[in-house]
Amino acid sequence: MNDILTLLTTAMDYDFMRRAMVTGLITAVTCGLLSCWLVLIGWSLIGDALSHAVLPGVVLSYILGLPFAVGALVFALITVWLISLLRSKSTLLKEDAIIGTVFTPMLALGVVLISVTPSQTDLNHILFGNLLGVTDQDLIQVAILSAVTVVIAYLKRRDLTVFAFDPMHARSVGISPQVIGALLLTLLAITVVAALQAVGITLVVSMLIIPGVSARLFTSWIWHMLWISPLITMAATVLGVFVSYALDTSTGGTIVLAQALFFALAYCFAPQGLIARYRRRR
Repeated sequence: MNDILTLLTTAMDYDFMRRAMVTGLITAVTCGLLSCWLVLIGWSLIGDALSHAVLPGVVLSYILGLPFAVGALVFALITVWLISLLRSKSTLLKEDAIIGTVFTPMLALGVVLISVTPSQTDLNHILFGNLLGVTDQDLIQVAILSAVTVVIAYLKRRDLTVFAFDPMHARSVGISPQVIGALLLTLLAITVVAALQAVGITLVVSMLIIPGVSARLFTSWIWHMLWISPLITMAATVLGVFVSYALDTSTGGTIVLAQALFFALAYCFAPQGLIARYRRRR
């Protein structure tokens, strides 16, 4: 036990570990909050779509010498706009078909751009994250994007909740489902860009799904979910960062595995988990 505590204490002596921990925790809170509404609405696939649709923006930012977040945010917002436009104009196509039709060409464009762009830079950290390589500038960028998302989500939390449970009721009380849906998609786009630095394009979707699903197993009340989900994500982030340091593994991947571990525990032992359901049946 003393050896573990010594290892953890030594790890936090390094500046890069402290930046990684702070960046990861900020990202965890933001993703944990949005995860609740995405799970309740059934928009998990949209988070997956956006996380892949930003790839061409990242590559173009590299080509133009801009910060990766600039191009990623532009293409995330373009994707959101296209999905919203097609959803509002089409009555024949289902939502999952629209999402797949929009994000797959975006991903393909990113792959094509990578294939034709001579680069001495390893872009793998965009796909899988580079949390231990976070700079002070990256931390500030993540903090600003996350702060914007959290503040807007807090101010609109009641509208988002009504929309999540009953869009028709939202319309009857003066809330436009189109407007609030577009707002949530925009917040999701900003969150995806902020989370890229932590876990990368490939793994960001897990941070937008697993926390909300885990929290749902603990409670049916949205206001409790909005506390439980970020706490689960923060605990998984702390565990993932320390384990990746100790075992010299991918930080983003280890964080996601830690989230999966917390989900497995919740699925078994939470008030609405497997064991509780078995006892109620007995």
